[in-house]
Amino acid sequence: MELDGATNPRQRQVLFLLVLLGVSRAVSEPKQFSVVEEIERGSFVANVAKTLGLEVGELSDRRSRIVFKGNKEYLQLNRRTGDLLLTEKLDREELCGPSDPCVLPFKILLENPFQILPAELSVLDINDHSPVFLETEMLLKISESTSPGTVFLLESGKDLDVGSNSIQNYTISPNSLFHIQIRDSSEGKRYPELVLDETLDREEQSEMTLTLTAVDGGVPPRSGTVQVRILVVDINDNAPVFAQLRYEVQIPENSSIGSKIVTVSATDLDAGNNGEISYAFLHASENIRKIFHLKRESGELYLREKVDFESTESYVINIQAADGGGLSAECTVIIQVTDLNDNPPEVTISSFTSPIPENSPETVVAVFSVSDLDSGENGKMVCSIQNDLPFALKPSIENFYTLVTEGALDREYKAEYNITITVMDLGSPRLKSEYNLTVLISDVNDNPPMFSERTYKLYLQENNSPALHIGSVSASDRDSGINAKVTGELPLFSYISINSDNGHLYALRSLDYEAIQAFQFTVRAADGGSPSLSSQVLVQIVVQDENDNSPFVLYPLQNGTAPCNDLVPRTAEPGYLVTKVVAVDRDWGQNSWLSYQLVKSTDPGLFTLWAHNGEIHTARSISDRDDIKQRLVVLVKDNGQPSLSTMATLNVLLVDGFSEPYVNLPGASKEEVPTDSLTTYLIISLTTVSLLFLLSVIMFIVIHLWKRKKDSTDIKHLTSNNPFPGHLMNISRTGTLSHSYQYEVCLASDSGASEFKFLKPIIPTLPTSEGNKLNA
Repeated sequence: MELDGATNPRQRQVLFLLVLLGVSRAVSEPKQFSVVEEIERGSFVANVAKTLGLEVGELSDRRSRIVFKGNKEYLQLNRRTGDLLLTEKLDREELCGPSDPCVLPFKILLENPFQILPAELSVLDINDHSPVFLETEMLLKISESTSPGTVFLLESGKDLDVGSNSIQNYTISPNSLFHIQIRDSSEGKRYPELVLDETLDREEQSEMTLTLTAVDGGVPPRSGTVQVRILVVDINDNAPVFAQLRYEVQIPENSSIGSKIVTVSATDLDAGNNGEISYAFLHASENIRKIFHLKRESGELYLREKVDFESTESYVINIQAADGGGLSAECTVIIQVTDLNDNPPEVTISSFTSPIPENSPETVVAVFSVSDLDSGENGKMVCSIQNDLPFALKPSIENFYTLVTEGALDREYKAEYNITITVMDLGSPRLKSEYNLTVLISDVNDNPPMFSERTYKLYLQENNSPALHIGSVSASDRDSGINAKVTGELPLFSYISINSDNGHLYALRSLDYEAIQAFQFTVRAADGGSPSLSSQVLVQIVVQDENDNSPFVLYPLQNGTAPCNDLVPRTAEPGYLVTKVVAVDRDWGQNSWLSYQLVKSTDPGLFTLWAHNGEIHTARSISDRDDIKQRLVVLVKDNGQPSLSTMATLNVLLVDGFSEPYVNLPGASKEEVPTDSLTTYLIISLTTVSLLFLLSVIMFIVIHLWKRKKDSTDIKHLTSNNPFPGHLMNISRTGTLSHSYQYEVCLASDSGASEFKFLKPIIPTLPTSEGNKLNA
């Protein structure tokens, strides 16, 4: 990695030098193209691909275009063929005036990679204008004393064409007194001069008219004529003399119309008419005559129209002073127009790309050029954009700039940028122009969907109907368009389904709180991008209980099998614990809170039932008048809304000689009570009990003692802090059973066909006499 970092700057330097060399070469050697003026629109000019040495396909691939200064469009480039075509008919005289050659500079822009190639279009002149004279008649006053060989200046003709198509020769109508000679100026123009061949005699001929013809060099040649009227006057031997032959003045380009520019002055030593001087333009173009006004009598030069430095920087005006005798002199007035900062800079966009994708490296957004018609400091420009944007301006050649991104952009942070290109000149006062670009950032799928919560916890009432809407999960994606379209997915699950479009969750089937209290699953949200991005969230479903289960009585068992009768000694005191109704409710919370109510009893005043734990106690002492068999009906109901209930029936036997049932504790003597003694005692005490019931009780006790002997190694003291024996179970979960009670699982058989289990409370044995033990 360090080696790569070291070589990259060198590579950039080499590339930069190559670019500079290429740019320098391109600037110094512009490509030359030429076209004849006045040819039709769409005419072929040249093939750019061949001129540049490029393949035709490269022009299209590199998005080539033609850019003229001032956003003109004289040429059109066919990228497919490389042909350069005219977009309009060109008039050389309108484009360049008298300038020769007529060259229109332009640029050939190539992108990918970015390159600017300077080029020039030369507009060739054709002979489409005839020479003309601005005056319909020239007037010459020649003294009769003028010597042969004297030269008289004549107004030259004007021809808008240039080069060989301009005026090449002048001729005069045949006569014996004058001939034409041509004087070439330093500016390359040809001026006619009338030369006197013989002495004039005013008395013989006082006036004559000659025809001056201007002929250009075109093929075929064109010509124009003017009449030269010559008046022969008396002797005038002094010509006017200017105070100075060259006048130089400067005027600002914002000079007001009618302001005086300069006064030219000439003197003549002659008197009378020969000493009267008049001033006139000499060889002045139509444009000069339109912009300036010369007073004939005073020689004052005034401004007739506004001047513009950007259009014409200077004017050269020849002024002739002629006296009344026909003698004349000339001077030159050079007017320099000084520049003012009156033109704001201009921005010309050559290429603009929008939208641009986010997360892209440095990207060219726009290519543009700046220009200012002013000169000097007024024409120097500074280009800038806002500082708080992730874009930069990179200058190129000849006031071209590229607008590029400084790095990868994030559409989710900002999707649109308003860029103001500000161009300011350095004149006084400074003028500026602004150009606004709106750059849109297109989306790339770079953000996964995000859920609105880290985990979802939903509550569902049990016994719900299938297809019930239980809640929703919501995910959003910061991307846009298809990249932001989020769909929800749920793994194959038997309880829940999801609507993939809106995230709604539905229960597929009815749930039972007693079977499942809670479960969880994962929802996956995926966007529509390519490649698709996704995220997951955990959804927890909590099933809420409904009071849909009635209390179930564990003891006494209510399934119609042989009953378990509870024995109460007649000597029991009031408050004696007889037994406990044990019931459970499969529901949860307050739906499982149970209460007990004694609804029916053989002797209503003998027993009392505790409402919250189901314990049955004696309410008073037992008398001899009380029936031996007491039947109690207990109502067990829960606390749900609405409340559900169950009825339980208990049989209580009042016996003599018992205090409590016998429990064989660990460490107690394994002294066995004779079976015959127990049988006899029961026959005496329970005379109303059937023999079948007694035999069942005897069989149960025998099996019970056999199991206890087998598990004697596991029996521990029956205290609330020690675990119960293996054949006992704690059902205090319902909250209605005290830890101080234990229940023994009784196993009964109905003719061997089926088995059932029930719980019977084993009440700790109270210390009594030997006669109060029950021999099982």
